[in-house]
Amino acid sequence: MKKYIDSGILEVFVMGAATDEEVKELMYMKAKYPEVDEALKQLETDMEKLAGEMAISPPPDMWEKIEGEIDGLIRRENPAQPVKFRTSGDGHKYKKTSPEDQFIPIESESNHMRLHKSWRWVFAAVFVLGKIFLGFAIYFYLENRQTNQQLQELKTEIRELRKK
Repeated sequence: MKKYIDSGILEVFVMGAATDEEVKELMYMKAKYPEVDEALKQLETDMEKLAGEMAISPPPDMWEKIEGEIDGLIRRENPAQPVKFRTSGDGHKYKKTSPEDQFIPIESESNHMRLHKSWRWVFAAVFVLGKIFLGFAIYFYLENRQTNQQLQELKTEIRELRKK
């Protein structure tokens, strides 16, 4: 049982990457052997703790900004054109915001950049083209090396013929 638990199948299952056959086998083992069930529960608890420790909390005033945007969408004047509103200090009066105030500034500790989904295809195409060009470069390098070897052999043969 220890060997089965240490095989990594529990981790694969918890991550959601197990095949249907592996899931069936694990469910059978879990029902039959309480140590497998206990190890699975412990692994799930550990993963939940890890996810909780790695979670990034949003800035403290983010909920108020989101709530203000939702309120602005609800109280728009022209249903065809969405209009942004901002609450005044007392919270009851709404006024239109200027175009530069229509974006919510977000503070983040992450250095990752988010891109529009259409750019993913562009990056995928560039990646594939890069691999194709790499393949051609390797091919022509090997061809050049082989040609140079043949040229050296021909030069050697010509020298030997001249000596005779």
